[in-house]
Amino acid sequence: MFFLKKNMWVWVATFLSIGSQSTLAFHKDVYEPRVPKTIIAQEQQVKSPYPVTPERIEAGRKIYFGDGLCVTCHSKDGTGVTLPGHSPRDFTDVKWQKLRTDGELMWVLKNGSPGTGMPVRVGTDIDEEDGWNVIQYIRTFEGK
Repeated sequence: MFFLKKNMWVWVATFLSIGSQSTLAFHKDVYEPRVPKTIIAQEQQVKSPYPVTPERIEAGRKIYFGDGLCVTCHSKDGTGVTLPGHSPRDFTDVKWQKLRTDGELMWVLKNGSPGTGMPVRVGTDIDEEDGWNVIQYIRTFEGK
């Protein structure tokens, strides 16, 4: 019985190790879109129904630091914290900000980011309007 338990832990450790290695390799390019290729053109056309205003940016800031839990991984300055596996997005990266559309960011908030630790946020922790507000706040990190 002891032998079976011991081997089970070896198998679990091996499985977890393989799983974390595949996560590391999932997105080798930080500029690679997270939206599936089959729908990215459609998602890139999605625009926020809300105008960019100081009030919405402030509402997004409150969500980022509060119910959205964004600060946990993306840090208070938007650069992202160092985590094992796939590090969170650096929102201060000017190239990334220019490449990714608001529609793509909303898709990630609604669907998570496969191969990373980014979970679904819209529909679980925040609603869609909150998501658009967070996107407006995330855009303020560009080039900081």
